[in-house]
Amino acid sequence: MITTTASEFRAALPSAGRLVGLDVGTKTIGVALCDSGWTIATAAELIRRTKFAADLMRLKALAQAQQAVGIVLGLPLNLDGSESPRTQSIRAFARNLEPLGLPVLLWDERWSTQAVTRTLIDADASRARRAELIDKMAAAYILQGAIDALAGGHAAL
Repeated sequence: MITTTASEFRAALPSAGRLVGLDVGTKTIGVALCDSGWTIATAAELIRRTKFAADLMRLKALAQAQQAVGIVLGLPLNLDGSESPRTQSIRAFARNLEPLGLPVLLWDERWSTQAVTRTLIDADASRARRAELIDKMAAAYILQGAIDALAGGHAAL
């Protein structure tokens, strides 16, 4: 099941369990995890993209190892909320996650990279260090927004 509302996603989930957050780029996939009580998201790893089948196998192994119950996938909308070719690409990626058998929440990621970049600059991280951390930290930012909405009962993006 793919949804864009926290309430529909919550209805498809058990009452608790780890969630996986994904920030999907053309070259990498940033991965974040949250605790089973949906209180805090943490950056987990960076997957270098290859073929989709290999990426899917890595995500499946990760989801199984973490006993994940759902996936939160960053949806790159334009600033005005409209969709772009990149948005459609992520929707297709979400459909291709179906073999994992987990519900997928598409979550607005418009400001995730900018927020994380600003945090890393404020921490005086070098460009190389920022490049290494940005995608998995953006995944954590996306996942945190979603779990905050799940905990707070917000219904939509």
